[in-house]
Amino acid sequence: MTIRKLLLISIFTILFQSFYAQEIIPGAARLDQYLHILKASNHRVGVVCNQTSMVGNTHLIDTLISLGVNVKKIFTPEHGYRGHADAGEKVNGTGIDEKTGAQIISLYGGNLKPNRGDLIDLDYVVFDIQDVGVRFYTYISTLQYVLESCGEYNVAMIILDRPNPNGHYIDGPILKSQYASFVGMQSVPIVYGMTIGEYAKMIVYEGYLANAVKPNLKIIPCLNYTHNSKVSLSIPPSPNLKSDNAIAHYPSLCLFEGTYVSVGRGTECPFEVYGSPYLKGEKYTYQFTPKPTVGAKNPPFKGEICHGEDLQKIEASNKINLSLIVDAHKSWDSKLFTFFNLKSLFFDKLAGSKELRLAIAAGKTEDEIRKTWIPDLIAFNLLRKRYLLYEDFPNPFK
Repeated sequence: MTIRKLLLISIFTILFQSFYAQEIIPGAARLDQYLHILKASNHRVGVVCNQTSMVGNTHLIDTLISLGVNVKKIFTPEHGYRGHADAGEKVNGTGIDEKTGAQIISLYGGNLKPNRGDLIDLDYVVFDIQDVGVRFYTYISTLQYVLESCGEYNVAMIILDRPNPNGHYIDGPILKSQYASFVGMQSVPIVYGMTIGEYAKMIVYEGYLANAVKPNLKIIPCLNYTHNSKVSLSIPPSPNLKSDNAIAHYPSLCLFEGTYVSVGRGTECPFEVYGSPYLKGEKYTYQFTPKPTVGAKNPPFKGEICHGEDLQKIEASNKINLSLIVDAHKSWDSKLFTFFNLKSLFFDKLAGSKELRLAIAAGKTEDEIRKTWIPDLIAFNLLRKRYLLYEDFPNPFK
């Protein structure tokens, strides 16, 4: 790289950081920290990204290519490269990006993990996806599989870290290994209080990857971020998390996806409302009728009136609001459906074990259930502290 180009990049970075002042600067925007690595020897690069992978107002892919990086492949997670696919919807496995000519490879559906053929012609994989800090949000599962493959096939990996909007607390039951799935691969609580870079450090250096592989890993941290920071996302990280409020309520409301209660998919405010045709009582006066929308082509209870609660103006607290699902279970009024979807037992995968479902079914109170989480949360909090890159929130277990 010429001295002139290095000078231009440095000037661009200084101007970019000055523009942000004390706002949080994501790792992707810190080009001076990683661009020279990717450009050295014309390295062949793959990028794991989606619609959140922005450098200012420009997508990371366009930024890298404009600066001379040899981007050969684009890997896409759940919801696809542009972020429009439904949760769980199959994303096309391969294709060519019309704008850049790079090959697009889906890491969702039948090909969760990059194979040898995907990586054999790459020197580096760059990972840049906005996470929301919740165990069943599948981007961290994609992260784990990419880390494993890079370790197995000796491809270096760079993670461009981003702030965690739910990074200011930890809460929820710890997943038991026999319940591991793509919506939860590691024994962590539902809310784990780590950025995606910190999480990557933990699963690599705790030996959680298959065959205990340790990829050549470099993390580009954020600037001006701590675990006490208030994080507002300008781009929805997925189609049904449209607002900061939805992201904040997501750890609590997503548990309903293992029941016959809608979380508002097919409305303008998913994960800010919940309801069902089978919820009765004075508490559930709010009504909505799901219909097909972008990101929810066939929502639960499509065309049916759902009775529930509107949380759009209710601020989420720094814990999972377990009372929502406990109270809904008590108010269930259906002879056709049990409250929990016992055919799929998806609730157990989301919760990380069967214990939460059994406790709710047994009529345990929120406080009684929460007390059972405390010892595991204390142990996990000590573990996570080994891998933090940023100032932590106050210890909640003193």
